[in-house]
Amino acid sequence: MRGIDQRVAVFEEQLRQSGLRMTQQRRLILRVLAEADDHPDAKGIFTRAFAHDPTLSLSTVYRTMKILETQGAIERHAFEDGVSRYEHADQQHHDHLIDIETGKVVEFSSPEIEALQAKIAAELGYEIVRHRLELYGRRKPPTPRGKSKAKT
Repeated sequence: MRGIDQRVAVFEEQLRQSGLRMTQQRRLILRVLAEADDHPDAKGIFTRAFAHDPTLSLSTVYRTMKILETQGAIERHAFEDGVSRYEHADQQHHDHLIDIETGKVVEFSSPEIEALQAKIAAELGYEIVRHRLELYGRRKPPTPRGKSKAKT
């Protein structure tokens, strides 16, 4: 849990630098966010934290998330579903595949894609400073056993 504790400490410091008082509710929000291994939206963070403190308000979650985003501690993603989702900014670069039926977000890395993007940018006379790649798809249905797709 050392990684989570360190992440919470970083989040706390960034809130203090913004002039916010560190309340128990904010600490709870930070802990929930630090423990998240998915891409929760503000309501998801609220629901997880509310289970531990029913006096928490959704507006406190929104304010806290906005400040953490402004400070660069978290990244906000606005996927096609229109809901802002969050993830820790201290992760290695990765891209996202979003399941359009379930909303599940799958993180992936591909050296081949990164190299191709750099090559294309260079051919156009650019150097990539930052980028995001989002792929949207649905799971393919499994092929029934015993039936193969033969080319004729």
